Amino acid sequence: MTAAIDPRLAKLIRQDVQSMHAYAVQDATGLLKMDAMENPYRLPPALQQALGQRLGAVELNRYPGSRLEDLRQALARHAQLPEGFGLMLGNGSDELISLLAMACDRPGATILAPVPGFVMYAMSAQLQGLNFVGVPLTADFELDEAAMLAAIEEHQPAIVYLAYPNNPTANLWDDAVIEHIVAAAPGLVVMDEAYQPFASRSYIDRVARHGHVLLMRTLSKFGLAGVRLGYMMGPSALIAEIDKVRPPYNISVLNAECALFALEHAEVFDAQAADLRTQRDALLPALRVLGLKVWKSDANMVLVRVPGGEGAAQAVFDGMKARGVLVKNVSKMHPLLANCLRLTVGSADDNAQMLRALQQSL
Repeated sequence: MTAAIDPRLAKLIRQDVQSMHAYAVQDATGLLKMDAMENPYRLPPALQQALGQRLGAVELNRYPGSRLEDLRQALARHAQLPEGFGLMLGNGSDELISLLAMACDRPGATILAPVPGFVMYAMSAQLQGLNFVGVPLTADFELDEAAMLAAIEEHQPAIVYLAYPNNPTANLWDDAVIEHIVAAAPGLVVMDEAYQPFASRSYIDRVARHGHVLLMRTLSKFGLAGVRLGYMMGPSALIAEIDKVRPPYNISVLNAECALFALEHAEVFDAQAADLRTQRDALLPALRVLGLKVWKSDANMVLVRVPGGEGAAQAVFDGMKARGVLVKNVSKMHPLLANCLRLTVGSADDNAQMLRALQQSL
């Protein structure tokens, strides 16, 4: 149990911060970790050795320099960045979300996003002192077009976030509805493509049509969750303005070199993503056989609803954990997620172990 802060020091810290809960990371010690949408595969031994030698030669005594420009160019090629667009780097997408809130922090500014969605959209707004408006999805986790457009009209948000696909629901939304939202937005629209390696569609071929749309991605789901590297693309002049609030050395030389190495061996990570898509396609019907409500997924996660009354999801979560498998209980995140669990898609062996624990826990 954490000791109470000294009252004299408590006066120095914002009251809303003191009432917040920190972002919780579950302890996975001794458990099969199926709660955070990580790539289950490590580098092959030969590439591990090659990467180790390369990192050993990095000039750790120097601040990050021109190598970051090499990384920006490599990511631009990898993402097929449109002509006239710029790219900025973040210490994961989380930092980019925080930097956007900082850059748009004007009196009365609002950030708007569908809910349930990625928790950092709301958290970044709160930490920056901005308003956050969450617009509920439909019961099947589709965008509520009328509600979104009405909220945009009422609140005139500085930023609208659209995760594509969404977390934790794992689905892609209707493209026509997205375009209506983009057209109605008075400020920025940020398309968050964190799970792009597993999705059947991307917004990259449409982003150049709009001067106020940014596209955000991460290498976490590419297979480098431990490296912490996100990137955001948009019209060069717009990216240049947002980039002004970025700390000068937010990407370490080790992060940059790891990312460059991975992009040079993109075929290895592409093969891993292809395998995970195959495993996902096999996992979905296996989950339905267990009597669960299962939603279609365009990510490396699957949202399921377990049968039963209040507390059923917690009981299944506890049962799976007792059997050595850690998943994510999202049932308390939003009323629409009642009795829902979020499962990571893993290797064939991981998925088999998860299915056994799930079946025995139902």
